Amino acid sequence: METLQKIALTITIIGALNWGLIGLFDFNLVTALFGEATMMTRIVYILVGITSLINIGILFKHLDYD
Repeated sequence: METLQKIALTITIIGALNWGLIGLFDFNLVTALFGEATMMTRIVYILVGITSLINIGILFKHLDYD
């Protein structure tokens, strides 16, 4: 499970960097690489969304309730 979370975190970071590029420079790296409204672009966006949900588990993993 730890490997899955590291992969998910890496994909989420890549997605966050893309949003940073959009906000700062109005440049979308995903559409620059794969084209506008292509199936591959949609797959990348879906993967980033799914991995963000997986990362919610990291947020609560090491909480101590003592």
